[in-house]
Amino acid sequence: MKAVCPICPHHCSLEEGAAGLCGVRHNQDGQVVSDTYGQLTSLALDPIEKKPLRRFFPGTFILSVGSAGCNMHCPFCQNHEISMPGPGLHTEYLSPAALAELAQRLAARPAGNLGAAFTYNEPVVSYEYVLAAARELHSRGLRTVLVTNGMIAPEPLARLLPFVDAMNIDLKGFSADYYHWLGGDLKAVQAAIVQSAANCHVEVTTLILPGKNDGEAEMAAEAQWLASLSPELPLHISRFFPRHQLLELPATPVETIRHLCSTAGKYLRWVYAGNC
Repeated sequence: MKAVCPICPHHCSLEEGAAGLCGVRHNQDGQVVSDTYGQLTSLALDPIEKKPLRRFFPGTFILSVGSAGCNMHCPFCQNHEISMPGPGLHTEYLSPAALAELAQRLAARPAGNLGAAFTYNEPVVSYEYVLAAARELHSRGLRTVLVTNGMIAPEPLARLLPFVDAMNIDLKGFSADYYHWLGGDLKAVQAAIVQSAANCHVEVTTLILPGKNDGEAEMAAEAQWLASLSPELPLHISRFFPRHQLLELPATPVETIRHLCSTAGKYLRWVYAGNC
């Protein structure tokens, strides 16, 4: 029996046993389930600024949690070993309750801990786990952060947002063609930003690739659109370094990042240069 995955805008229609574009959600007896429920690849205590979040409890720490899989296929992914994993990837199981208990123990340390950030790979593909863990965290008075590409459908996002305190959403560029190259959908990501910004703290990150999305007019259009939501919405404009399948593409010049920050700063109050 075919099943359609409801979680992201791809809405993969899957035959029995088949996996979706993310590689980690498959049709099991007519239901789409996640292969990665509780299966973690990464666990680290990070400064909140590393997410990056600059306007959300600056100077604090948060437990960062990674799993496996992604519903886009960016050729420059710096975490492709876990976002596009092959067979044999090592994971360890941690239940939602155990994750929340660990976050709570870390919160008692002198430097503290805000809660948990779902990051490193795309958390949306482990939707059921993230939702369960976020509920556990909130029951203990801890905060939940998502670092996401924003490729999530409106209904599952609406169910998740009551338990999310902050998000950093990748707005990878501001053209439909660029998003098509990456296996995503610009309008879907814009819709997720609008929906999320109305319900929690949101910051946006755009990674700038030379010759791909580094035009002044494109950045001006992006910044104007973000400012139409709120001129207070923080934007991180980050420098690209050769990664994954784009090892021949040169790093983004620092001057380009500075220029684009200046462009965005005409419309947004909080603009940050990343990886410079």
